[in-house]
Amino acid sequence: MPAAAYAGKECVCQFRRGICDQTCVRDMLETPFYIACLKLTGRRCVVVGGGEIGLEKVEGLLACGGAVTLIAPDAGPELAELAAEGSIRWERREYAGAQDLEGVFIVIACTDDTDVNIAIYDDAERRAMLVNVVDVPPLCNFILPAIVRTGPLAIAISTAGASPALAKRMKAEVAELFGEEYARLAVMLNDVRGWAKGTLPTYQDRKAFFEGIVNGEPDPIALLRDGYAEAVRDLIESARSAAA
Repeated sequence: MPAAAYAGKECVCQFRRGICDQTCVRDMLETPFYIACLKLTGRRCVVVGGGEIGLEKVEGLLACGGAVTLIAPDAGPELAELAAEGSIRWERREYAGAQDLEGVFIVIACTDDTDVNIAIYDDAERRAMLVNVVDVPPLCNFILPAIVRTGPLAIAISTAGASPALAKRMKAEVAELFGEEYARLAVMLNDVRGWAKGTLPTYQDRKAFFEGIVNGEPDPIALLRDGYAEAVRDLIESARSAAA
C-alpha cells in the first residue's frame, strides 16, 4: 500500500522527488477543506486495490449505499466474499485507464504502484470527479475524515492528514461523549420536521422551536440517558402546543 510521505522514503507522488522530501505534505495544515456529506446511494464508486485498505474503503462506501466496483487482479478473502454474495462487482484485472471511470462518481485508489496511482488521479481530475489516492495527499482532491456513526448521526473528525493516530483517539472519545441518546433525539425531532415546516411560517420560528426543545429544561438528552423516552415525547408535544 502507498506509504505516508516522509524524508528518506521513496517518493510515491507525481512530484517524483526520488527520495521523499515532504514537498507533498508541506502545505496540508494550511489547506482549507470544504466539509460536506455526500449522498452515495446508488452512485457508482470505484476502488482500485484489493488489500486491507481496499477492504476498508469498500466497506465505507457500502455503508453509505454506494454501488461499488473493485478493480484488482487479486483481493483478500473478505473482498472476495463480498463479490461472491453480490454486494460488490469485482473486475479481476489491473486498472485499464480512463474508460474505467466513465459514469463513476468517486474513485479511491490504494495500490502500491506509483504510476498507476498518478494515472488514476490524472484521469479523474480531467473528469472533474472525486478522487483519493490513499496516503498520497497531492493525489487527492478530497480527504476522508474519521467518522463516528450512531444511528442517523455522523460526526467527522479531520486533522487535515497531519495525524491519523490523533484522529483515531478523538473518534473514540467523541463516540463515548455522544452516545445513542443523541441519535434517538435526532429521530424524535425528525418526526416533527414535517409539522414544523407546514405550521411554523418562518425559518426563525422553526429554529426557535427546535432549539427550545434541544436546549430547554428538562434536558432531553439527560432524560433519554436515564430511560425516560416518553418524557421527551411529552416535551416535544408541549412545544408543539405552545408554538401552534
